Amino acid sequence: MRFLIFLTFIATSASAQIGPDFMKPTTNVPADYKDKGAAIWRESRPLDDAPKGAWWKIYKDKKLNSLIEQATEENQQLKAAVARFDQARASARIARGNFFPSVSGTPVITHQGTSANMPSAFDLGGLRYKDFSYDVPLDFSYEVDLWGKVRREVESSRAGAAAAFVSIHQIHLGIQADVATNYFRIRSLDREMAIVREAVVLRKEAYDIAAARVEAGAGSNLEQEQAATEVATAEAEISALQIQRDQLENAIAILIGANAAGFKLEPNPLGVGVSPPSVPSGTPSDLLERRPDVAQAERLLAASCSRIGVAKAAFFPSVRLIGNGGYLSGDLTNLFEEASQKWILGPSINIPLFSGGKNHGSIQRVRAEYDENLAMYRQSILGAFAEVENSLSALRNLATQQEALNRAHQSARKAAEIAKTRYETGASAYLEVIEANRTLLITERSSAQVNGQRHIASISLIKALGGGWEQAAPPAIPQTTPDPEAKSVTEEKRFFEKVGSLFKKKEKEEREEK
Repeated sequence: MRFLIFLTFIATSASAQIGPDFMKPTTNVPADYKDKGAAIWRESRPLDDAPKGAWWKIYKDKKLNSLIEQATEENQQLKAAVARFDQARASARIARGNFFPSVSGTPVITHQGTSANMPSAFDLGGLRYKDFSYDVPLDFSYEVDLWGKVRREVESSRAGAAAAFVSIHQIHLGIQADVATNYFRIRSLDREMAIVREAVVLRKEAYDIAAARVEAGAGSNLEQEQAATEVATAEAEISALQIQRDQLENAIAILIGANAAGFKLEPNPLGVGVSPPSVPSGTPSDLLERRPDVAQAERLLAASCSRIGVAKAAFFPSVRLIGNGGYLSGDLTNLFEEASQKWILGPSINIPLFSGGKNHGSIQRVRAEYDENLAMYRQSILGAFAEVENSLSALRNLATQQEALNRAHQSARKAAEIAKTRYETGASAYLEVIEANRTLLITERSSAQVNGQRHIASISLIKALGGGWEQAAPPAIPQTTPDPEAKSVTEEKRFFEKVGSLFKKKEKEEREEK
C-alpha cells in the first residue's frame, strides 16, 4: 500500500499536460463605429436613473415590464436552456470525478458446485466443492494523469458548461427583445388603427355631406358613390390591421408561456411624437465583453482546444492503478477472519502500439473542430459589429425620416382642409377632397409606422450591444417557474421556489403601491 501511495504521488507530481493551452484569438477591433453621433456607453447620462440590467424599463411602460417578467418565468425555450446548462454542469462534475480513485464493493453470496473433472494443474482425485460461497470484495481503480488527459477533459467540460451558461443569457436576451419588439409593433398598429378609425368617421361625415348635396340637387350621384367607396376602403383597412395585431398578440402569448386563446392585450396606441429613449452604444471594444453569443463562441473554442490535448494523450502510455481486496470463504462464521483475506494490487499499463489510424483520425477531427469554432468565433464578432452598425444606421435615418414625415403630415392636413373648403363652396370637384384625404391618411399612417420602427430599432440596438449596461456584475440564472412534471425538480426545491415566488410577488405589489 505504501508503494502504491508513493507511486501515485510521484506520477501525479511529475505529470505533463499534453496539448495547447487556450489563448484568446486576437481580434481587429475598430476604434469607433461609423456613426460618430452615437452616444458613448460609459457615459451614465441620460440613463443614470434607469436600472442597468433591466434595460426594458427605460421605456417606462408597466405593461411591458410585466410581460418580460412573465416571459422570464414561463418561457419554455428559456427553461430548456436552463436544463441544458444543468446537463453541462453535471457533465463537468462527472469529468472532475476522474481526478479521484474509483472504489466499489460488490458482495456476492452464491451456492455453487464445482466439476470434479475440470481442467487442473494437478489431479483432483474426484474432489469437488458443493456449498455456499461468501465473497466480500473491494475494488479500487485510479488512472494516473501522466499526460494531463484528465485535466484536459475537465477543462473541456468546464468550458462547455460555461458556454451553456452564456447560452441561457443569449436566449433570455432574445426572448426579452422579441417580447418588446412585438409589444411596440402592437402599439404602433394600435396607433394606425386609431388613425384609420378617425378617418372612417371623417369620411362618413363627408358621405353625409355628399348625400345632402345630392338631395339638394347641388351634387351628383358620382360624388356620393365615391364618398361611400372611401368609407368602405377605410373600414377594410381596419380589418387588415387587426389581423396583424392578432398574430403579434399570439406571438407574445407563446413567448410568455400563455395560451393564445386566453391572452389579450388592451389597445394602447403609441403616443404621437413619443420618441424612443436614447441608448448609449459605447465603443466596439466594450461590445466583445458584453455579447453573449461572442462569449459563447469563445467558450466553445476553448472546449475544442482542450479536446486536442485529450486526443494527443491517446498516443502515450497510460497507467491505471488497480487493486482488489476483501474476504472470501465458504463459511459465513469465518468470513472476516485473517485467513479469509484476499488481495491483488498493482499498476496496469496500456502502451498504444497499433490502432489502425484511429488516434491519428481523432486528432485530425478535433483540430478541424477547433478550426471550425475559430471561424465561428470570428464570424460572431463580425456579425456583432454589423448588427450594431445596422441598428445605429436605422435609428439615425428613421429619425430623419420621421422629421420629414412630420412636415409632410402638416402640409397634407392643410391641403385636406383647403380641398374640403373648396368642395363645399363649389370651387372644385369631390375628387380633390378624395386625393387630399388619401394623402393625409398615408402620411399619418407612415408617421405612426416610422415611430414604431424607431422604438423597435432602439430595442435591436440594445440586443446588438448585449442587453443592459451593467458590466461589473455577472449575470445570474433567470428564475423560471419550475414545471410540476419536471424530473430534476425535487419537492424541497419546489417548496423553496414557491416561497421565493411569494416574496417576489409581495415585493412587486409593494413597489406598485409606491
